[in-house]
Amino acid sequence: MKTVNEMIQDKKLWAGLNRPDLSIDEADIAVLGIPFDGGVSFRSGTRNAPQELRNITYTISPTTETFECFDNLKVLDLGDFKDNWLENVENVVADIVKKQTFFTMIGGDHSTTIPVQRGINKAIDGTLGIIHIDAHFDLCDEMDGNKLAHGCTERRALELDSVGGTENLFFIGIRSIESDELDFYKNNSVQVVSAKEYDRIGTEAVIKRVQEAMSQFDHVYITLDIDALDPAYAAGTGTPQFGGLTSRQILNLLEGLFQLPVIGMDVVEVAPNLDDSLASLFAARKIITECWAHVNKKITDSK
Repeated sequence: MKTVNEMIQDKKLWAGLNRPDLSIDEADIAVLGIPFDGGVSFRSGTRNAPQELRNITYTISPTTETFECFDNLKVLDLGDFKDNWLENVENVVADIVKKQTFFTMIGGDHSTTIPVQRGINKAIDGTLGIIHIDAHFDLCDEMDGNKLAHGCTERRALELDSVGGTENLFFIGIRSIESDELDFYKNNSVQVVSAKEYDRIGTEAVIKRVQEAMSQFDHVYITLDIDALDPAYAAGTGTPQFGGLTSRQILNLLEGLFQLPVIGMDVVEVAPNLDDSLASLFAARKIITECWAHVNKKITDSK
């Protein structure tokens, strides 16, 4: 097996789109991995996702499920961030955003999103809207005394200058709530389409509701916990919750959300060791490559 450093120098990585010779401002997409799962409250294993995900990108083609090609897209994989990753990720994301390059972060547990959102906040002058696709709110103020746990991601986001309040957050696919979050939910206006409501109203209605809420913001970030999917589609994750979204719903949803000014995204909580079939890993790969195709379309249409 290749090391991460060997992978990021390989032009065959990411369906042959990787361009290790480029600078961040020359790339269309920057990729970074955060192999950290020290913020979990239950099962670990997400630290393996960045490298394992790269491993399954060598044999695919840069084409979409609608039979379109995006082989002109230039991807720059920046590798994994391990040492002093909280500070380093915040700084590198700020640099990427300032250079107006779209980026994708691969976690790691959901705590890895915290420095990413702080980096965006450091870089932008305007407002930030965050779309949180997950089985969980991640609105706990702390978990076992840890304010940087994977269940605190969006509570920390509410501390950012570019996030004025709960109106900047939109939650999709939620079907679980902690006691701490329940108090917050009852005392604050939280925009959410639960998994149950999603099933009732359908994807088009969800997209319309999210677009109406998020179009007021200058920048939009999408953070996607793989456990938003039902365990039938993604069992390899630390805290799976029955009754989730289908793979078809997720892909159709993301296509609609990319009509917003999305500047970056992440896919987190993939734990390859918890599912021998690697269904969660393959789901993450599909989600990422389809979203990159949406980015490519925006780039092409702007020319």
